[in-house]
Amino acid sequence: MWRYILASLIVRNVDDEIVTALKFRAGRKGISAEAEHRNLLADALLTPRRSFSEVIQSISPAGHDDDFSPQQDESPNSVFT
Repeated sequence: MWRYILASLIVRNVDDEIVTALKFRAGRKGISAEAEHRNLLADALLTPRRSFSEVIQSISPAGHDDDFSPQQDESPNSVFT
């Protein structure tokens, strides 16, 4: 039988505004502030995140390269005359 040892974490000097927001967020979910704190830590530290490069590469191509090439106006009139 496996035994897991769970660590305790004490966070000091947390602004009251953050504590209030944590309690409010937990209350909306119907869980304790401690459980919400665990959820936030797990999400921030254990959820794989994609890099900016991976996000950009996952975007479907839109249009063709020539759609974005500079075009010369056929009648170059000065806008200042």
